[in-house]
Amino acid sequence: MTDQRPQYGEIATLEEQRKAAGLPPLDEMPPAAAAVAPASAPASGGAAAARPRPVDRFITIALLAYGLINVVMTGLSYLDFPTAMNEMMKVLGVDGEFTNFAQGKVWGTVAAIVLAAGWSLTAFFSIRRLRSGKASWWVPLAGAAVTLLVASICAAIPLMNDPAFIDFVSKTAGQ
Repeated sequence: MTDQRPQYGEIATLEEQRKAAGLPPLDEMPPAAAAVAPASAPASGGAAAARPRPVDRFITIALLAYGLINVVMTGLSYLDFPTAMNEMMKVLGVDGEFTNFAQGKVWGTVAAIVLAAGWSLTAFFSIRRLRSGKASWWVPLAGAAVTLLVASICAAIPLMNDPAFIDFVSKTAGQ
């Protein structure tokens, strides 16, 4: 004959479960404590507290999506750095064209890599905060600010060494 006893919790009564857990029987507990204990148990669960707010989740995902579009578009323009700088110089009213091609190619590629790495790190930390139930809407904003600062510095290096741009800055500063 095989032992067909149920596993723990399958058919055990509430009293048997309490005994196995080392808790006193329900009839030995004061009435107020018995009524409060089951009601507070689900509220103190970690799963309910770890849920992110839907608005926070939506804003975080929307900002990450917007950031991804910006990273792709800007990164592609940085890979064609001379064309991007010529357009920018036209908008500023600079006479001449961007001619610092060697530095432009290197630093444009570095700036594009910085954008991709910055977005990836921002997405990583945003998702970690979303999963842990913490507010995360600010992470894409902070990540974008830091990434934009570093990428702008990378883009400014070849621009500040371009003769046409240096001439424009010196004429503008002399006025």
